[in-house]
Amino acid sequence: MTFTTRFAPSPTGPLHLGHAYSALLAFDMSVQAQGTFLLRIEDIDQSRARAAWEDQISDNLAWLGLRWPIPVLRQSDNMNSYAQALDRLWDVGILYRCDCTRRDIETAAHAPQEGAPLHGPDGMIYPGTCRTRHPRVGARPADAVLRLDMAAALARRDTPILYRETGLHPGEIQVTNAPETIGDIVLARRGMGTSYHLSVVVDDAAQGITHVVRGADLAEATAIHVILQRLLDLPVPTYHHHRLIRDTAGKRLAKRDDARAIARYRDEGKTPQDIRAMVGLPFPP
Repeated sequence: MTFTTRFAPSPTGPLHLGHAYSALLAFDMSVQAQGTFLLRIEDIDQSRARAAWEDQISDNLAWLGLRWPIPVLRQSDNMNSYAQALDRLWDVGILYRCDCTRRDIETAAHAPQEGAPLHGPDGMIYPGTCRTRHPRVGARPADAVLRLDMAAALARRDTPILYRETGLHPGEIQVTNAPETIGDIVLARRGMGTSYHLSVVVDDAAQGITHVVRGADLAEATAIHVILQRLLDLPVPTYHHHRLIRDTAGKRLAKRDDARAIARYRDEGKTPQDIRAMVGLPFPP
């Protein structure tokens, strides 16, 4: 199986040093394995995505020396695939409609059962308010928030859910206690028709991704993705979670950190070799 990885930014702001590290590392790993590096544009949030940011992303990655096949997959062009995945999960009865507001969830979650965690890899753990409120029959509700009934979903599995990690904590990892530590995650958002977790899983399978290279901040979300892969009978890639690039105060970089944007370093006369040195990656021969 050919090594295939991807860099999948959202066109909602400038690339910074953390993005550069992740993209360069994935590209270098693909070159070393004589594999394929893909660029994917994760633009399901059309309220924030901008064509200008997408153009800058491509321009900065090319300046860094990265190459990828054309055309590039844009998630906004792949909505039918996400709808089909939702239909499949709805038809087996493990999705349900949720009408709760964020305030409803916060109010309920702050009165948990003793010892229950408040937060998981997808944020505040949903308390299950709507789990039995709406019927799960008939056609899938259009333009509604849909949650995965985690306990019901895992009851359909009779084998352990495992994945392989080669990054910061290498080894075979088993997903456990998902209903308690992850909860009923959102798989479709109103006005969007999908979610990050669903779309990334569908896209990785469609593009034949064998190795997912990404920051350690997404390591906890991997359990969600592997669960969805198993539910949808999709291949499970190998995951490689890498260290994060932080500022001088130790804080993880974000898109608002314009001072560390690749475009600004370019304007200041920095070279791709300089960027590699700044993030601790050697320049390939």
